[in-house]
Amino acid sequence: MSKPVDHGLSADVRSTVDAALEALPTTSFMAVVGGQILYSYGDISEVSYLASTRKSILSMLMGKAVADGKIDLDLTMADLGIDEDHGLLPIEKTARLRDLLISSSGVYHRPGSPGSNTKNIPERGSKKPGTYFHYNNWDFNVLGAAFEQLTGRSVFKAFEEDFAGPMEMQDFSPGRQRMMGYEGASRYLAYHFFLSGRDMARLGLAMVRQGRWGDKQVMPTGWVAESTKIRVPAQSMNESEKSRIAGYSYLWWIPIVTDETPEWQGACVAAGHFGQFILCLPALDMVFVNRRAIPDDLAIARNDGSFKEELPAVTMENFLGVADHFIRAKLAVERSMA
Repeated sequence: MSKPVDHGLSADVRSTVDAALEALPTTSFMAVVGGQILYSYGDISEVSYLASTRKSILSMLMGKAVADGKIDLDLTMADLGIDEDHGLLPIEKTARLRDLLISSSGVYHRPGSPGSNTKNIPERGSKKPGTYFHYNNWDFNVLGAAFEQLTGRSVFKAFEEDFAGPMEMQDFSPGRQRMMGYEGASRYLAYHFFLSGRDMARLGLAMVRQGRWGDKQVMPTGWVAESTKIRVPAQSMNESEKSRIAGYSYLWWIPIVTDETPEWQGACVAAGHFGQFILCLPALDMVFVNRRAIPDDLAIARNDGSFKEELPAVTMENFLGVADHFIRAKLAVERSMA
């Protein structure tokens, strides 16, 4: 078993990271390298609301169903019978599952839960499906419904059987997971997860290890690459999305890679409101998790629309900035040994 100092975690680096996290509303943080916990902060066993991190988990779950032929990503809304009480437009019904996976359905119906980009929403019917990125929970919630329709399993049951059990998650409670959303806004609500930081790290490690957990293949290797291939570059996003510091793939954020940052090749980020993050960094065999714990009653109130205030949050920039201390320290050690 390696020691923290072998990966550059000196007393100075630890002190710097401690101070950075103390300045943020982070409630727990983990750095994992080589499958071992390199550093932890706060209570990594605390279970709380994942917010939009749920979307990357759904992407992971879809891999097996796609490989088994249960899910065809070219199925359209019309093929699946997806509709709303006041109807989808004919052009909206041509959106494919693969368009929804990159939040480019062209369907701008009101979503059944909060968390979408509410700025500069295009007119309904104005965008051809697959051509225009707009971060929209309608797409993400419908994907959950389509997954359940095509596989015959709820998102939560699939998670329990495919991931929580095989990965021996320590804090997973099936009864804690729940569907949430606005009353009457849409037929399709949000599948919300409540997990601990250390169980989130397991998911990240499975991604870094190309779908493997120990001697088990918990998701297809090919899907890891397929679901994290850059599909919407950050620089191509519309004006209301231009502040993003990452591009998008199949429900994963993809950090920008430059010639100066080859260690970010293949990296992906799951991101949720208030500061719920998983960073997978396969080039260095590293995983990072940040939690900003939210009480269940507040999470429920946010999703039924009765709580609309913002709370102090950890941004993706904050999170990646803390992770970068570990990354630079590890790279410095590797260079010194070269």
